[in-house]
Amino acid sequence: MQGVERSDRELLDARALVGHLVADGSMFAFLAEHRRDLFADSEFDDLFGSGRGRPSIPASVMASILVLQTLHDYSDRETAEAARCDLRWKVATGMALDHRGFDASTLVYWRRRLARSRRPHRINDAVRAVVEATGVVRGRSRRAVDSTILDDAVATQDTITQLVSVIRRVGRQVPGAMELIAAVCTGHDYSGPGKPVIDWDDPAAREALVSALVNDANALVDALSGTKLDDDAEQVVALLALIAGQDVEPADGSDGTDGRWRIARRVAPERVISTVDPEARHTRKSPRNTRDGFRAHVAAEPQTAIITDESLTAAAGADNSDAAVAGRFLDAETEIREWYGDSAYGTGDLRGAIEDAGHAAVIKPGPVKTAIEGGFTIDDFTVDEAAGQASCPAGHTRAITKTRAVAFGVLCRDCPLRTRCTTAKDGRILHLTDRDALLRQARRDWSGNPDLRRDYRTFRPNVERVISQIASQRGRRVKLRYHGTTKNNAWLKHRTAALNLRNLIGRGLTLTAGTWTLTTD
Repeated sequence: MQGVERSDRELLDARALVGHLVADGSMFAFLAEHRRDLFADSEFDDLFGSGRGRPSIPASVMASILVLQTLHDYSDRETAEAARCDLRWKVATGMALDHRGFDASTLVYWRRRLARSRRPHRINDAVRAVVEATGVVRGRSRRAVDSTILDDAVATQDTITQLVSVIRRVGRQVPGAMELIAAVCTGHDYSGPGKPVIDWDDPAAREALVSALVNDANALVDALSGTKLDDDAEQVVALLALIAGQDVEPADGSDGTDGRWRIARRVAPERVISTVDPEARHTRKSPRNTRDGFRAHVAAEPQTAIITDESLTAAAGADNSDAAVAGRFLDAETEIREWYGDSAYGTGDLRGAIEDAGHAAVIKPGPVKTAIEGGFTIDDFTVDEAAGQASCPAGHTRAITKTRAVAFGVLCRDCPLRTRCTTAKDGRILHLTDRDALLRQARRDWSGNPDLRRDYRTFRPNVERVISQIASQRGRRVKLRYHGTTKNNAWLKHRTAALNLRNLIGRGLTLTAGTWTLTTD
């Protein structure tokens, strides 16, 4: 059953005895005063199905603890220790000085209950309601978007480690699979963990091992095909099939049917990097900055730094790109906004969605590539959409095909401008997007409108500070503590709720006559 806070104070109530030691205007002092106003017990009634059993920790207390945990980036064990030993935490949560706290597993229990409920992000919703009540972002039409990569909670595994690990996992999770492994998997002893013992300096030995493991994986998948499995077992078998194919290719001289394999000379798109967390991904924030983990996206009101939306996604994939997630933020808005973003958000699809919805884009255009250094760019070509044709700098005109391509072909052969345009034997080919006209206009506006660039420089950098607050703690990068997109997205929701609440407290957040107000703008 759900526990509730007592209305009277205990003899050794921490706030009564040492509350004066907690700094005014701090998160601890605010929660000591207003946790029950912010996180009402009634908002958590549905987490407990009956009124029987031992009372839980009161919802207002646990919600406060979850906010403090994500704000300080503590592990469950560190959080339980802080609640037991730190006077500030005892004051914030209404505990007595001699309260022995709770076991760290209690936090897991509450997160699971929240995740399985109809409103898994109700803590974030509670803070959002306070933001709305204060009016701190009311009438402010700007939204700035940005993202960052957060490191996952697992070590990246190589192909051999993944194959051994997932075959062993199939043996643990699929009924009867251990007997199948013993019967059909002959390339390695899967009864124990760890890499096989071979001469790792011998290329032939490595390729032989890769072939043996891939063949074992394929044999096991074939043996289990047609077997009725529950959802968890079916997922792990599917993972085995994916791992067995994503990083390998036929060996030299093999047609892929003789059982000879090697590690592929390329990286598979959206490659699974760990069987412990199959949703973690490898990505690049820049050509020289490779990261493994998940991508945290945020939208913020730049003048107040209030976070208005957030989403944690896989680090790779078209649906998880900066522009795609910003499009979902756009869809959630009910008022007309100005959207600020760097060139990662300058896609034709996002610009088109912003324009179609009646919003405005203050987004830095991406760089325009040239086929030859210092040569002509796509903007040196004239595109007439109405006539369905495009003209090159030399004045040659060609039709736009159904696939939005323009091939100048033989016209380039004797063109005096060829050396500035293309090195292709068959001449220059333009590939136009569906939003080509919009992208061209955006580049013209950016170069010809100094006010647009000034606004960008004024408001866009503010979201980078918000990103820094999310992604760093006490001078170090935050490392995610959970597996999978869903759990880590819940962490991000709690993190942004804590940061927004801290922001509001800094502005003098208080409750006056039942209304949340700010003493400063």
